[in-house]
Amino acid sequence: MGRFLARLMPHGPTLLIIGVFAGLAFPALADAVRPLMAATIFVLVLGTFLRVDGGAFRQALRRPLVSLLLPTLAMVACPLLVGLAAQGSGSRAELTIALVLSVCAPPSSGTAAVARMLRLDATIPLAVTLLSMALAPITVPLIAAWFAGLALDPLVLAARLALLVGGAGATALLLRRYASERLVQHSRAIDAAVLAALLLFAISTMAGVRAQIEAQPVAALTCIGLAFACNLGLQVFGALLMPGGLTERLSTGLTLGNRNVGLVWSAMGTAVSPMTVLFFAATQFPIYMTPRLIEMLVRRMRKENSAP
Repeated sequence: MGRFLARLMPHGPTLLIIGVFAGLAFPALADAVRPLMAATIFVLVLGTFLRVDGGAFRQALRRPLVSLLLPTLAMVACPLLVGLAAQGSGSRAELTIALVLSVCAPPSSGTAAVARMLRLDATIPLAVTLLSMALAPITVPLIAAWFAGLALDPLVLAARLALLVGGAGATALLLRRYASERLVQHSRAIDAAVLAALLLFAISTMAGVRAQIEAQPVAALTCIGLAFACNLGLQVFGALLMPGGLTERLSTGLTLGNRNVGLVWSAMGTAVSPMTVLFFAATQFPIYMTPRLIEMLVRRMRKENSAP
């Protein structure tokens, strides 16, 4: 099974789309997989830690753009700009709140894994994600309270982030110290585990979404369109901002666009309104569909560059 999944890694972006639509087509499957969401996130973070080169990671942290500018943009500038733009456009208050809360979330922990599938630079997404998660307990409650008047408990959010990232990081350090040779030998198995976790996570995020779409089709389409516009807008902003080659630009775009909305969702608990729940679910569509679009773009550009 591991070898089979490892062979599918180059087709990962396509499989993620299949996972999303499988969760929509088979609600019972999405409901059954939903309890595994937390475990899949842990596997994603752990797999990313295990597969990123430590030297390259430390080198990335020495770059002010990666260690200071991008985390600040992701956790402070982007949610403030999106919130102010939504308010200025006269958007409904509920949609403005949902937008701000979704962009307040730190970058998705699976972005580095997706970047590796696309043969992009995975070091920048990992570094920015980890630093952004460290900022989240401070920035998320403050920005959410400013725009939404919500009182999120920063200690609860910090504890959950520490449990996920700290636990995965500690496990990775132990494995690297005592089983480094085996990790190299079983690198394909790690890739397979990450791919399986991404598929399960994609399916689980669709739990209850089909019923919401059927009950509120206009609102659902509005949320999906807005989610795509926000995600793609942030990706373009990140790609234009980042100096360097194509791989670094696209990796930065993915990092700013794809957010770990599930962390904010779970931290808010019953404070989440029905419209916010619907929008949070809608954000999963661009997260899992844009990698396929990027894959097509990268393949075309590489083909043109290799042509005589």
